[in-house]
Amino acid sequence: MSLVTAVYTLGFYFATLVLVVGLAYRIWSYTKTPAPLKVPIAPAPVTRSGVVLRMGREVILFESLFKSNKWIWLFAALFHAALALVVLRHLRYFIEPVWFWVNLIQPFGIYAGFAMIAGLLGLWVRRFVVDRVRYITSPSDHLMLALLAVIGISGLTMKYVARTDIIAVKAFFLGLLRFDWQPLPGDPVLLVHLGAVLVLMIVFPYSKLLHAPGVFFSPSRNQVDNARERRHLAEWAAPLDAGRDT
Repeated sequence: MSLVTAVYTLGFYFATLVLVVGLAYRIWSYTKTPAPLKVPIAPAPVTRSGVVLRMGREVILFESLFKSNKWIWLFAALFHAALALVVLRHLRYFIEPVWFWVNLIQPFGIYAGFAMIAGLLGLWVRRFVVDRVRYITSPSDHLMLALLAVIGISGLTMKYVARTDIIAVKAFFLGLLRFDWQPLPGDPVLLVHLGAVLVLMIVFPYSKLLHAPGVFFSPSRNQVDNARERRHLAEWAAPLDAGRDT
């Protein structure tokens, strides 16, 4: 086994461990964070099914962003939709045989790569030209955008400029899943692409990219607007409240 194969093999095992454990810990901490106040953003649904519908519109359609800023919504929707399609297209490297619908979306996934870069660049420009966004932008925000840009551009480069042996790449990832290590091609663009993916996996649980699972735990989005019908009491406050009544 070559040194490159060994480094990337151990790197993906480590990055996967950090990603899974880090995400699990952060989600667990979200579930334990108290929400002492009833703070749904109006107009808010008055039933639990309404909350589910509202959350679905927020996650899939970015409803609040659409209402607040149309051009940012356009770039955000373009980036996230294209990213989802690109990720689904890459499932072919981890399954054998490849599911029919994964084969079906392969041509669309290629064009989605260009759309992802366009949306990403639009969101990145926003952090320079919009004053209030530039004020709250930190170096880590630029790092996340840079990693995503490197991943997207290197992926398109392998498709149209410096092709790599995708059969060997698939054998490498299937080998990781089966604990049967296979050699990884040493093409520079491929190594840059996978290296950026590794870094992104490691930093993801500790970055602002956690808005992906975090939106489901936002009290302003996941609460029912029934403050007059039912008293809201956080779990941690229940013992204190019971002691006050005695």
